[in-house]
Amino acid sequence: MTHDLAQLVKAYDVRGTVPDQIDVDVVWALGAAFAEVVAEAEGARAVVVGHDMRPSSPELVRALAAGITARGIDVITIGLASTDGLYYASGALGLPGAMFTASHNPAQYNGIKLCRAGARPVGQDSGLAAIRELAQRHLDEGRSGFDRTPGSVTERDVLADYAGFLRGLVDLSAIRPLTVVVDAANGMGGLTVPAVLGTGAGLPALPLSIEEMYFELDGTFPNHEANPLDPRNLVDLQAAVREHGADIGIAFDGDADRCFVVDEHGDPVSPSAITAMIAAREVAKEVAAGSPAGDIAIVHNAITSAAVPEIIAESGARPVRTRVGHSFVKATMSEHEAVFGGEHSAHYYFRDFWFADTGMLAAMHVLAALGETEQPLSSVMAPYDRYPASGEINSTVDDAVAVTDRVRAWVQERTPGVEIDELDGMTVTHDGDAGEPMWWFNLRPSNTEPLLRLNVEAADDATMARVRDEVLTQVRA
Repeated sequence: MTHDLAQLVKAYDVRGTVPDQIDVDVVWALGAAFAEVVAEAEGARAVVVGHDMRPSSPELVRALAAGITARGIDVITIGLASTDGLYYASGALGLPGAMFTASHNPAQYNGIKLCRAGARPVGQDSGLAAIRELAQRHLDEGRSGFDRTPGSVTERDVLADYAGFLRGLVDLSAIRPLTVVVDAANGMGGLTVPAVLGTGAGLPALPLSIEEMYFELDGTFPNHEANPLDPRNLVDLQAAVREHGADIGIAFDGDADRCFVVDEHGDPVSPSAITAMIAAREVAKEVAAGSPAGDIAIVHNAITSAAVPEIIAESGARPVRTRVGHSFVKATMSEHEAVFGGEHSAHYYFRDFWFADTGMLAAMHVLAALGETEQPLSSVMAPYDRYPASGEINSTVDDAVAVTDRVRAWVQERTPGVEIDELDGMTVTHDGDAGEPMWWFNLRPSNTEPLLRLNVEAADDATMARVRDEVLTQVRA
């Protein structure tokens, strides 16, 4: 079988279908290459490996471990884990890590998220391209040159330590009693929620009544896709929140590194509003500990709501804007020693979690903010949700560059003096004046498909809808 790793190794991770794209030979080669490019180069004695609940994951873990140990590097397997559980292990043990997951993709997919020691990212520009090239050579030339003493494979359970660590970052023990509906989508939240928010890891009970939905670990996703970004996958959660009269609903994606929230009415809460709220909490905590507000940095990506940098600035802290994608957010956070970072896609990153993303810690912040007041969640979040937004709208195009150029020329003629930047795609901002309220839009190409993605936000619904429709007309002309 001929393998072309260029089709599998994406900008941030490895992902494809099993077994036609990803099989044990591919994974063995990737393991050997990861050991050489990352573990050996860093002088790491071992690599920590976890996996999600997909049926193909255990066999692929064994293949990766065989490739790594063939280079003389030990492997520590942590078994079933969320992606942030793997990041915890990498950070706590100070070892490079590999997590087998395809996140929210359907059952036939699997993949690998790789990190350096301390959960530092491995992306296209930080080692993943070199891993792909070396792994391709191993596939093309065979398994020669591996005559060293192989490493060992041992098992370690870190779930209780992970749960205890998160409990130490956000104290929920004194909040008011809350009824919480959690939809794990048959993903890894079914393992981590009982451990962190319940007593499954031997920790004391919290004042939370958890109504469990789809907690059975099942990588075939029998109830709905594990992608809460798609509104269709929130329908069951919304209905359950209303049925139980719950205070909040929380949905996790397949590997539980993202969380989505609905309020007491079942209405979705914008990830940008969550970002702004957690940012305000983290700034307040740092100020209370004696840090000057002006020294505190918060990172947000280029298409979070305009409310996010506004609220960060109002707290006295520094908003830092960066490109979409975890490797960019993590690198920017590290550069600025930022305490927190958030994305529109519901990835939330914490300095105190090795600058890595963790949906569980974000959920705990929301529970704390809600439980520290008698107000309902809709009222708690209202100050952080300032502007109507379109959400992400995809358009299939033949030439993304040509279409973007056409839109740029059109908007410059339509609204002279608009601000245009190209940090991540093209962002056009109209600050607002007497003749037209504030609006902005971002148009950026997909990394993997012939798509342009449009996000629009404005001061009011009518302006947002008008700008959205005008831009889409130009994109789809």
